[in-house]
Amino acid sequence: MTTPSPAPDPYAPSPLALRAFAAFGLLLVAACTVAAMAVTLDDAISGDGSGGGFVTAGFWAVGLAAVTGVAALVVPRRALVTAQYALALAGPLLALMD
Repeated sequence: MTTPSPAPDPYAPSPLALRAFAAFGLLLVAACTVAAMAVTLDDAISGDGSGGGFVTAGFWAVGLAAVTGVAALVVPRRALVTAQYALALAGPLLALMD
C-alpha cells in the first residue's frame, strides 16, 4: 500500500517568480553594498578613522547575501530568497551601528 503524496500548495510562488525575486534581490544587494560603503566612508571621515566589528559584519552580511542570491537563482527556494533580502538589508544597518 502506498501513501498518497501531499497536494502542492496552490498559493506557493512558482519557481520562475522566485527566480525573478532573487534577480531583483541581487540589485538590492548591489544598492546595499553602495550604502554600506557610504556609511563606512562617512564613519571614517567624521569618526575615529577606523572601522569596527560592525562594519566588518555588515560587509560579510552583504557578501553572504550575494552568495545566497546566486544560490536562489540556481535552486529557487523561498527560504533562500528571504535570507537574501534579510542579509542584504542587514549589511548597511550593521555598518550604521558602528
